[in-house]
Amino acid sequence: MEHAQTLAQPQALAQQYLAAWNERDTPARRAQVARLFTLDAEYLDPMMAGAGHDGIDALIAGAQQHFPGHRFILAGTPDAHHDVLRFGWTLHGPDGLEVVRGLDVATVAPDGRLARVTGFLDQVA
Repeated sequence: MEHAQTLAQPQALAQQYLAAWNERDTPARRAQVARLFTLDAEYLDPMMAGAGHDGIDALIAGAQQHFPGHRFILAGTPDAHHDVLRFGWTLHGPDGLEVVRGLDVATVAPDGRLARVTGFLDQVA
């Protein structure tokens, strides 16, 4: 089974994912989460976990409260094969300094949305 979006557009999918994490307007973020994740999607990293649109939106909102004024930026070039996408990212504070560096691995559903994301924290300032 080929997942054309993953193979053809890993950069765009990773950028859309980080845009959802950076969106501070709640209705706009919820709309991005709905477009980006399957209904039963799961998210897991060493610090938090969430499932479904409501759970994932809540954990993004929680991260934004914990890191006010911070922004996620894509680090390097996303890579994909079959239905798996991986990409690095950095989190920068309002002063522009990097405070966290990580890597996410995502399973992409046949419809092109994310079904599961597992995050790894490589460096925390």
